[in-house]
Amino acid sequence: MAEGGSAPAVAEGGGALRAYRALLGAQARSQAAYRTSFVVDLVGNVGATVFDVVTVLVIFGVTRELGGFTLRETLVVVGLSSCGFATADLLVGNIERLPRYVRTGLFDAVLVRPLGALPQLLLMDLPLRKLSRAVFGLAVLLFALGSAGIDWTPGRVALAVVAPLAAVVFFASVFVLTATVSFYWVDSGELANSVTYGGRDFTSYPVTVYGGWFRALFAYGMGFAFVSYHPALALLGRADPLGLPPWAGWAAPGVAVVAATSAALAWRVGVRHYRSTGS
Repeated sequence: MAEGGSAPAVAEGGGALRAYRALLGAQARSQAAYRTSFVVDLVGNVGATVFDVVTVLVIFGVTRELGGFTLRETLVVVGLSSCGFATADLLVGNIERLPRYVRTGLFDAVLVRPLGALPQLLLMDLPLRKLSRAVFGLAVLLFALGSAGIDWTPGRVALAVVAPLAAVVFFASVFVLTATVSFYWVDSGELANSVTYGGRDFTSYPVTVYGGWFRALFAYGMGFAFVSYHPALALLGRADPLGLPPWAGWAAPGVAVVAATSAALAWRVGVRHYRSTGS
């Protein structure tokens, strides 16, 4: 079964954009129809990001440094991670429901429509309630950047803009990559979550707090060190205690492009080899 994005006529022109806008509009109207419930969801979704920040504050209640980083320096790491993950979760996070779509046969229905399968899945259940979490993550990042005593230069201003965007692309790629496993193993949800949410937790702290093979695998084997740790070092003007050169702090966009390319290839291969569940 081929992906619907392989150039059906409607997907090549303005008709596709109108169809995507219609899907997004329908989602927005349906989720906002019950305003009280929607507002409660908005407020409740801030909780996960708040706990990330509170956890760091609690840790610094009993210590002055964490992995060689002060509280204000660590908040830059937390801000980059929270902003990037929360925004990616808003835009792409619902792809983690792919195992359910495959199991119930909904993915079969998506494939026969003359639109790209991935955009359909993202728009047909876009969790607008998570908008508050993304806004809070951005607020944490702005506060951290403003209070860390950064010696601002044009280059660091550019990095402060590019690094969160690269983090969004990286986490979005992780969401898609881990979801594609369900094309081969439908019950892979827990494994995917361990990488996706484990990666979020990993990037919320300086990688110097981890050690051995665990740090080597997540930080450099999977690239999570370039989401928040190395950009934070470059913004703060600090040398890497682990010995990587200063340019590593500027590698986040390149790592994000590699992750996005890998996710796109994995998605195309997964869809091409997908076999219906027959439901």
